[in-house]
Amino acid sequence: MSGLQETEYILKCTSACAGCSTSLILRHVLAAAGPDTVLVIPACCTSVIQGVYPKTSFRIPVYNVAFAASAAVASGMSAAFEAMGKKTNVIAYAGDGGTVDIGIQALSGALERETNFLYICYDNEAYGNTGMQRSGSTPLGARTTTTPEGKGHKKKDLDRIVAAHSIPYMATACSAYPKDLAGKVEKALATKGPAFIHVLAPCPPGWRYPAEKTIEMGKLAVKTGVWALYERMYETVVISGPTKAAMIKPTPIEEYIKPQGRFKGITPETITTIRLDSERMLRRLAAEEEGSC
Repeated sequence: MSGLQETEYILKCTSACAGCSTSLILRHVLAAAGPDTVLVIPACCTSVIQGVYPKTSFRIPVYNVAFAASAAVASGMSAAFEAMGKKTNVIAYAGDGGTVDIGIQALSGALERETNFLYICYDNEAYGNTGMQRSGSTPLGARTTTTPEGKGHKKKDLDRIVAAHSIPYMATACSAYPKDLAGKVEKALATKGPAFIHVLAPCPPGWRYPAEKTIEMGKLAVKTGVWALYERMYETVVISGPTKAAMIKPTPIEEYIKPQGRFKGITPETITTIRLDSERMLRRLAAEEEGSC
């Protein structure tokens, strides 16, 4: 289940920024999904990456929809395909702004209705398409254009919100671990009913690190425990290998925070809070995997 086939569904010379992990994620998602796939995309970086009408860098059908509507549109599309007897993959591909904030109502409704689709949130932890304003997914202490002194609130726990809907399959992933991501996409698409994957998408201009460091930043997020990789099938949790390794011997969280300009001026107390929250999250996942939570 590598999902890393030779066939490419994203053409070269997109409008993506240098070092963009969002387009990298989508490349592996589409390789795993195959050509019989339709993307539903709200306002986000991907609506820019695909190119300017009437030309596009994507080799599959794409529906560009209103910011809050991706899950609702995907619900109708999935129902239409089923009515026609087609097994086309319906994938909603949205950023954190269009998922954690603006689109969460439509997402919750689609999950509750047991829509047969895959919703992927690629999370660069801000509204990247409009200049890196803070979102509900922006971490504590991070500087954005609307939190120039650093965000004073913790990020919204999207994964626990989705888990509360008790869906057949959900997972987390990261652009720095493509085989893990592709395998989870294949599992999600093989699942009848709603599936959800939350993918960390490091962003060079938004996080303020050199473009060539994108993969390194993603791996540091996982190795420090700031971002956990796992799968959830209803109430059953399976922690992925890289996170299991991080739970045994984590990389110091400072190695992840210090290279990012968005954390410039962050206080030691805030770093400690982020570390303690990460440790608490990993303990909870471990307890759920053991069935003791």
